[in-house]
Amino acid sequence: MQDRYGRIIEYMRVSVTDRCNLRCVYCMPREGVPGVAHSDILTFDEIERVCRIGTTLGITRIKLTGGEPLVRRNLPDLAGRLTAVPGIDQVTLTTNGTLLKDNINALVSGGMKYINISIDTLDKERYREITRGGSLEDALDGLRAALSFPELTVKINCVPLEGQRAEEWIRLASIARGSRVEVRFIEMMPVGLGRQFSGQTQEKVLSVLREKFGEPERYQGRLGNGPAVYVHFPGFCGRIGFISAVSHRFCGSCNRIRLTSTGCLKPCLQYGGGADLRGLMRQGGGDDEIREAMYKTIYNKPAGHHFEEQNIREDEEGKFEMKEMSRIGG
Repeated sequence: MQDRYGRIIEYMRVSVTDRCNLRCVYCMPREGVPGVAHSDILTFDEIERVCRIGTTLGITRIKLTGGEPLVRRNLPDLAGRLTAVPGIDQVTLTTNGTLLKDNINALVSGGMKYINISIDTLDKERYREITRGGSLEDALDGLRAALSFPELTVKINCVPLEGQRAEEWIRLASIARGSRVEVRFIEMMPVGLGRQFSGQTQEKVLSVLREKFGEPERYQGRLGNGPAVYVHFPGFCGRIGFISAVSHRFCGSCNRIRLTSTGCLKPCLQYGGGADLRGLMRQGGGDDEIREAMYKTIYNKPAGHHFEEQNIREDEEGKFEMKEMSRIGG
C-alpha cells in the first residue's frame, strides 16, 4: 500500500529476538541488555499471523533479524513457514554468521534464497575487539557454508568505523573479486550505542577502493529490498554496495516498516512510537482489527528521519527511539 507521501511500503523487517551471542561495541553493552521474558516475545504463530495480514496491505518481502535471529530455537522452521505464506515473495535473513553453518541446510530446505552476513573486518584480533570475544572463523565458516549453495544470494554487511585501517576495507571488498558475494558498507546509524561512535563515509571508503581497484561502473538496477547503491569494479565477480542513511538520505523512497520482537510495529527506525500488535493479538483482536492498526501505522509513516540533528529529542512526530539497535531489530 501507499503511505500518505505516496511511497509504496512492501517490505517488513521482523525481529525475532533481542538477544545475541556477540556484543558488538556499537550495538550492545558489554554486559548485554536486560533480557525480555520469553513470554513477551512474539510466538512463531503470532509472527506468521502478522505477516499473513501484512500481505493484504501489500507486504511481499520479509527480513528476519534480531539481535541474532539464529539464537532463537527453530528459526529455520519459522523461515519456512513464512516462505509458504501466499503473497510473500521473499524471505531473507540477516545474521552475524557464527551459527549459520549448523542452520544453513534447514534454511535452504525451507526455501531461503537470500542471506546477509555481518562481518566488519577480516582481522581476527580486530573482529574479537569489535564483537567483544567473537570468533571470525565461525563467521567465515558460516559464509563458506552459505556459498556452498549456488542458488543462495549472499551479501556481506560491514559497518566501517572511524580509526579502522583502509586495508581492512580492501580485504573485505576483495571477497567480491573472486566470488559472487556482494560486499556492502553500511553507514553507522546514530541509534542506541551507535551515537557514541563515528563511522566512515561512503566517499571515503569508495576513494580507498577506487585507488586500489580502479574506476568502478555504477550499477543501475535494483538488487535486494533496500536502498543500497552498487558499483562494479573491473574484474570483480560480485559488486560493492553502500547504504548511507544519514549522509545520503533516502527517506523519500523508503519502502519498509519494522516489527520488533515484542510486537511493536514501527514505521521508522528513529521514532519510538508504533502499533502494539502483540497487545491486540493477546487481547483477542481479530484480523480486521490488526489489519487496521497496521494500515494506520503504514499510512502515517513519518516523512523522514532527523539523524542529522544531533541534539533533537522530540518534535511533532513524537518521541525519538532511545533503545539499543538489538532491541529494535537490526
